[in-house]
Amino acid sequence: MITLLSRLFIKDGRNYADPAVRRSYGVLCGGVGIFLNILLFIGKFIAGALSASVAVTADAFNNLSDAGSSVVSLIGFKLSGQKPDPEHPYGHGRLEYISGLIVSMVIVVMGLELLLSSIKKIVHPEATAFSWLSLGILIASILVKGYMFLYNSRTAKKIDSVAMKATATDSLTDCIATLVALIAMVVCKLWGWKIDGWAGALVSLFVLYSGLTAAKDTISPLLGQPPSKELVEGIEETVLAHEEILGIHDLVVHDYGPGRMMMSLHAEVPAEGSMLDLHDLIDNIERELKEKFSCEAVVHMDPVQNHDEHTIELKSSVTEIVSGISSDLKMHDFRIVKGPTHTNIVFDVVVPFKFALTDTQLIDRIGSAIREKHGDNYYTVINIDRSYV
Repeated sequence: MITLLSRLFIKDGRNYADPAVRRSYGVLCGGVGIFLNILLFIGKFIAGALSASVAVTADAFNNLSDAGSSVVSLIGFKLSGQKPDPEHPYGHGRLEYISGLIVSMVIVVMGLELLLSSIKKIVHPEATAFSWLSLGILIASILVKGYMFLYNSRTAKKIDSVAMKATATDSLTDCIATLVALIAMVVCKLWGWKIDGWAGALVSLFVLYSGLTAAKDTISPLLGQPPSKELVEGIEETVLAHEEILGIHDLVVHDYGPGRMMMSLHAEVPAEGSMLDLHDLIDNIERELKEKFSCEAVVHMDPVQNHDEHTIELKSSVTEIVSGISSDLKMHDFRIVKGPTHTNIVFDVVVPFKFALTDTQLIDRIGSAIREKHGDNYYTVINIDRSYV
């Protein structure tokens, strides 16, 4: 159904990177979710009243809250598409993440409420009444929620949306919750076991886990997370495809919401190259990155001396010393400054966030190793970097 509706109402529906297309998918899925969840609430409320099942009744109100969550997701997608303004020059794309976080919190709240209701039912167990109408409603609910999980998860992958992923998780937890409630009803009918409360408690724990996991997935981009491996490799491949570029480092990606990405990086270029020609090349690379990754890109030129034999030998030696301390360490921006009494060796070292040595210990260790190998007339000026990829 979603595929058919997307073909009818979403122009250029396969261009998933387009913010307008992403927004249309979010609105479409949100509208369908509201409609289906309201139908499920009505059906499950009737089934819960007929069977006197706390698990089924709680699941019915869970579907009502899901309709509210779909409203939140729909509003989030609509608001995230607003154009930048003076107060928000980078746009409103992160509102999509906030809507996903709200949905996650709703899942957690419903899990807690279901757990409390289940504990009461465990303390005061009651038999659940069986009816074929209730059974049919629950089976239909499982099928509908399973379908909602499939179309939400598929859409989330297509448009790379954490909000849609949270909605898909919500649908999956509902599907499992209803299945467990159905099993409890059938077990009570066949063997007389009053496991409704225990079944509800089991479902509530799963709902809580799913809600907290979904919350983590939405909080991470809000706080600032590293770009994906695929994105980093794509950027490196694009920039290094130009033979004049000797290497890149200090790649930083800022995510202001889907389709609103900014990146910056340092590109190593030959120091003896023409400034005008290299500047033209950098401009072309920035445009290429913008077109390929739908982002704003800033590339800084780093001139590198790649024909001075002394510099090449020292760089090779220092690289060996740094990698000998740990293969996780990377070096860049290497240069030497010669003086009448000593030579400064200047470079940056990229250090993992959780490294065994402190920055001071690492700098002292590298400096000592260089002086031991090349003499005391070599001073080191080392800057510690952190990797943002």
